[in-house]
Amino acid sequence: MALKLAKPYGRHPFPLDEQLRAKFCFLTKRKKSIEAMAPKKRLQGVDDKLQKLLDANMDEAPARRRAREAFKEIQLGIDHILFKTPTDGLKIEESYEVNSRGLKIFCKSWLPEASRPKAIVCYCHGYGDTCTFFFEGIARKLASYGYGVFAMDYPGFGLSDGLHCHIPSFDILVDDVIEHYSNVKENPEFHTLPSFLFGQSLGGAIALKVHLKQPSAWNGAILVAPMCKIADDMVPPWALTQILIGVAKFLPTKKLVPQKNLAEAAFKDLKKREMTAYNVIAYKDRPRLQTAVEMLRTTEEIERQLEEVSLPLLILHGEADIVTDPSVSKALHEKASSSDKKLILYMDAYHSLLEGEPDEMIVRVFGDIISWLNERSEKFTGS
Repeated sequence: MALKLAKPYGRHPFPLDEQLRAKFCFLTKRKKSIEAMAPKKRLQGVDDKLQKLLDANMDEAPARRRAREAFKEIQLGIDHILFKTPTDGLKIEESYEVNSRGLKIFCKSWLPEASRPKAIVCYCHGYGDTCTFFFEGIARKLASYGYGVFAMDYPGFGLSDGLHCHIPSFDILVDDVIEHYSNVKENPEFHTLPSFLFGQSLGGAIALKVHLKQPSAWNGAILVAPMCKIADDMVPPWALTQILIGVAKFLPTKKLVPQKNLAEAAFKDLKKREMTAYNVIAYKDRPRLQTAVEMLRTTEEIERQLEEVSLPLLILHGEADIVTDPSVSKALHEKASSSDKKLILYMDAYHSLLEGEPDEMIVRVFGDIISWLNERSEKFTGS
């Protein structure tokens, strides 16, 4: 998920003079001073050596890789329903691949060991997130039902190269995703199988952009609380938005965009909300200015292109989501030109349907996903 700036992007921005720039430099220095004085929250069961890794600056990938490597066993031991799916009968692999831009991209796969996959599912993760924590459990569940699951950390996210959570261009990020998953699909083991996109939150926007660039390449998409629009309560005031857009031209990587506590807004179950702290390489700072501007541009583009969405769709959204707007999921379902489209709204559910709800809701959402995948996979394979 990313914080959306207000609508009037592309109009005359609020004038940015030297005094305004000096003010933001002062605010940036003040923010750093406050952060330096604030005590770091210590996670339960973490010794001093490990805590030092977690407290390190994770702007660059090597620090994130060290933290994840040291912490992954602790993560998988958390008492969350997602981590209770057994790995027996699954083939799980991690690797790094250098893409055409020379960036080292972290990727992971989960495959049924004893049978050919029914289909492949290619995952697009959310804002500041990674494919190595909560998605580990989601992928295991899908693979246990016979699906080949593939995931990657985008450049600048998770374990991949790049400045943490900096998106200089959303279109280039989408091209990176297309490049990686095109290589997966070209593998002789998988190229005859049906293929599905699976996008959560920001990943829902990425999945839609991938489809719009490759209209005939995919057999369907599962969109969980897709970021087609950010809920109004998460949007900064209009005047502040215009200031931030102007400042982004000079300070694109600065972490200056206000945001609310995302775990509190996205996770309904209080115990599961506390577990988000164990996602140690997830981005937890304020959004970077250019990232927020790119989110704005992209969500506005998607809203204008809903009618062009033509692939089979399963759209899942919590009715109580205050992070991404469920009304735009309704609009996507209504306006998409797809002949095969399904929208499920979950009463009283928050944003993180597969991670932050009570167990019974998570089981229900999984059931809806598996049923939809089984029906579409059988349709394409004729089995």
